[in-house]
Amino acid sequence: MIDIEAEECRKVRCLLVGRQDGRISELCGLADTLGMERAGTVVLTRTDVQPAYGMGKGKAQEIASLAKESDADCIIFDFDLPPTKQRNWEKLSGIPCFDRQEVILRIFAQRARTKEAVLQVELARLVYSLPRLAHSYGDMARQRGGSYGAKGAGETQLELDQRRVRERIYRTKKELAAVVRTRGTQHKKRRSVPVPECALVGYTNAGKSSLMNALTGADAFVEDKLFATLDPLTRRLRLKDGTGILLTDTVGFISSLPHSLIDAFESTLAEARRADLLLVVIDASDPDAEFHHSVVSGVLSEIGAAENPQLVVLNKIDKIEGDASACARLRAAFPGAVWVSARTGAGFGGLAGRISSLLLGGVKEFLVPAAEGALLAALRADGAVLSEEWLDGAARIRAKVSGRTAALAQRYLVPPREEADDSE
Repeated sequence: MIDIEAEECRKVRCLLVGRQDGRISELCGLADTLGMERAGTVVLTRTDVQPAYGMGKGKAQEIASLAKESDADCIIFDFDLPPTKQRNWEKLSGIPCFDRQEVILRIFAQRARTKEAVLQVELARLVYSLPRLAHSYGDMARQRGGSYGAKGAGETQLELDQRRVRERIYRTKKELAAVVRTRGTQHKKRRSVPVPECALVGYTNAGKSSLMNALTGADAFVEDKLFATLDPLTRRLRLKDGTGILLTDTVGFISSLPHSLIDAFESTLAEARRADLLLVVIDASDPDAEFHHSVVSGVLSEIGAAENPQLVVLNKIDKIEGDASACARLRAAFPGAVWVSARTGAGFGGLAGRISSLLLGGVKEFLVPAAEGALLAALRADGAVLSEEWLDGAARIRAKVSGRTAALAQRYLVPPREEADDSE
């Protein structure tokens, strides 16, 4: 007799198929995050350009047989599976077959919490499903429109569903645009107060949210799984020299990030594009750290943020203590990077110093009239004031400052030659 309760609790078993040059370990991580149980993995030594399966028929039959023998409930491919090939694979194997893009979409759907994230995931899912609607139907008879012979044939069920999906895409885009306008208004308010902005970017599960929590005392959700964070979270970070900056946690990147997700998460990814400094967080304990960095660089280029100032932050260094070869490899791959541990707090002082230096630059001296009370307050609030001396009707201030405040204070900047004259 079948144990119904045990059957309901049983995890979905999946057979994973990847190319030799692919990242099958990454696909395993995606399946684990989705809560699936791995029935086995197949690494292809080569793939042929075959219209039916994307590989030779013999190899396809071998994979279908392996799925049956391992009691797999589905087959997941590490490469794009067009609708036609998806239909062919499901006919051959008799079980659902899908690609990594659908796995990522399902993970995002599970983890979306805010209205913006839900709408972004819904838009990406609809765009992905539109060309695959035909996959859901066999040959379907047309619905009759009006009296037979008096009018042309009506729409097929497929055409009706495609029209409904297009309408839902339109409505979702409209709703998302309204939410994005609200986010834009919030960003304008933040920009009205001239505070430098940093964005944490990096490969998924690199420890960005843990680092955010450790630096700012935020309560960002942390989990040792891929895509734990979908919604950007911004908190104020006060550095040791008194500088106040805004630090934003962003969605993690992954190789071959679906274009539908990049388009849907445009407003979220824009946080990285607008940042004054990008902190590129890399998991130092991951053997694929260099590959992850190249993926992040590629996504930043794709979203138009590659030219932003960047600082590589090697996180989780507590996991490689005593591993001399790993440390040497990372020093060679990431010269000038800051080494930190979100768990222990190691390296935070050096990180704060580098952020301050990159955002605010060197020390400048200003002679600000006493009547400029608002500017003096801005220098104290948004810059790093090293010294302040009151003279007759003016304040001589030595500080690190950037952005709008630096521009406003520019006319009161003391030229270097004047500094030299004073010192003589």
